[in-house]
Amino acid sequence: MKTQKPVQLTPEEVAFVRGLVMYEDADILALNKPAGLSSQGGRGQVNTLDELLWAFAKPGKARPRLIHRLDRDTSGVILTAKTQPAASFLGKAMMRRAFSKTYLAIVTPGAPDPKGGAIDAPLRRVEQGREAYMQVCSADHPDAETARSRYKTLKAGEGSALLQLDPESGRMHQLRVHLASIGRPIAGDARYGGALVVNGQPIPRLMLHATALGFPHPGGGTKRLEAPPPADMAALIDALGLR
Repeated sequence: MKTQKPVQLTPEEVAFVRGLVMYEDADILALNKPAGLSSQGGRGQVNTLDELLWAFAKPGKARPRLIHRLDRDTSGVILTAKTQPAASFLGKAMMRRAFSKTYLAIVTPGAPDPKGGAIDAPLRRVEQGREAYMQVCSADHPDAETARSRYKTLKAGEGSALLQLDPESGRMHQLRVHLASIGRPIAGDARYGGALVVNGQPIPRLMLHATALGFPHPGGGTKRLEAPPPADMAALIDALGLR
């Protein structure tokens, strides 16, 4: 495996990423990622979360390893492994779909019909220049990837709804594309048709939050971590009457 060169972080960056820690033990480190922070591979001068993890590296040792990713504008629970054995264990658990992920999303223009169910629609990756996005496609398309998402309406309001989402697969942009495909795009999701203003309330970003993550722990047993929605999303939930 290629040795990663340490990234030099400012004291402010170290303090910032340490402030995101929501759980830590000998094997894992979990963070509550804010919206606007790329997990990996971001462009520009700002360090990604993957690079910020050097704040936790011991002298001469590797940094914690990301086990999964969240979209740049998605907030919430993200898991890392502190050791190679833990990374291997969790990676294999992810591959066999032993993780359970729960998200919260604000959608428009109201609750789906039916209010709960599953979206079982294959997806394909499309690239345009340096940008990539996903599209629903037929199951027999040569690039089709199976994708399934369960959803439940928690509260419906005038022109919007708060949904709980449980993806059963982990395709890029899966929840965003699946919800757009049933006419209920996530608020603030300009790429997939999400509203940027709802009932007079401006929506500055994607309103999607990874609120819970359950997984087998490398040390034995299972672990479930939960993070409440960030302040801006919580305020919008209240403003739209979706509490």
